[in-house]
Amino acid sequence: MAWHARLNLDYRAEPATGGTRLDFRHDGPLRILKSLFPEGPEVCHSVLVHPPGGLVGGDTVEVDLRLATGAHALLTTPGATRFYRSGGERALQSVQARVAAGGRLEWLPLETLVHSGARADNRLRFELEPGAEMFGWDVLALGLPAADAPFVAGDYCHDIAVGPRWWERGRTSGDDAALLDGPCGWAGHRALGTLWFAAGTPLADDRREALLETAREVAAAHALAATAGATAPQPDVVTLRVLAPRVEPVQDLLTRTWRAWRALAWGRDACAPRVWRT
Repeated sequence: MAWHARLNLDYRAEPATGGTRLDFRHDGPLRILKSLFPEGPEVCHSVLVHPPGGLVGGDTVEVDLRLATGAHALLTTPGATRFYRSGGERALQSVQARVAAGGRLEWLPLETLVHSGARADNRLRFELEPGAEMFGWDVLALGLPAADAPFVAGDYCHDIAVGPRWWERGRTSGDDAALLDGPCGWAGHRALGTLWFAAGTPLADDRREALLETAREVAAAHALAATAGATAPQPDVVTLRVLAPRVEPVQDLLTRTWRAWRALAWGRDACAPRVWRT
């Protein structure tokens, strides 16, 4: 039997306290494990948990997220999102976020693991009003290399739209050797990470260049320097991408860059969620 889960999150600023308040509703097995305030009341750290532990064919997980003016939320997960082998139907994860002017969002879930034979769709939509800003990342691993279970069947489709101008779509099939092993595709790697900083309006030239330069400096000092690159695909988005055989070094590089970018873009030291260390 398929599982269907939906979570509605509504973050609002409280002018009297200078804090961010979360109201939420859930339907099915998708919950807020905990909301914490390790940086003080102004930033709400939320941990999303899906008790079944993964998605199989026919399962759906939907997150609908709203940030009001002045709210600041950081969202993560306690573990990987897993798409398991499907007998036919597709599994779907869908995230729809709207950030109002003056809102700040950090979408930082742990990695997505796609098992061989999975048929999965991952759709992310982030709508940013003028004056809104966000950090986000998407970390993907195909198969289970450590368990000698390569990704050789099934397919994974991702669809990421950030702000008014950046939209990325792709499909990776287990039997597409040209894409998985070719130099213009995954080049034999099986982990891919994308980190972005985006705004509801074009970034000032000096700010965009500073973010790019910082990302390139962090990547150049990392073990994955040869497979990482920073670009500005649109005037309102800066990205860092990296390929690797395993997911752990990808996560490490993205975390290091997020720390540097957060201080540069927002003048705020990074405060990594405690759940990442458990």
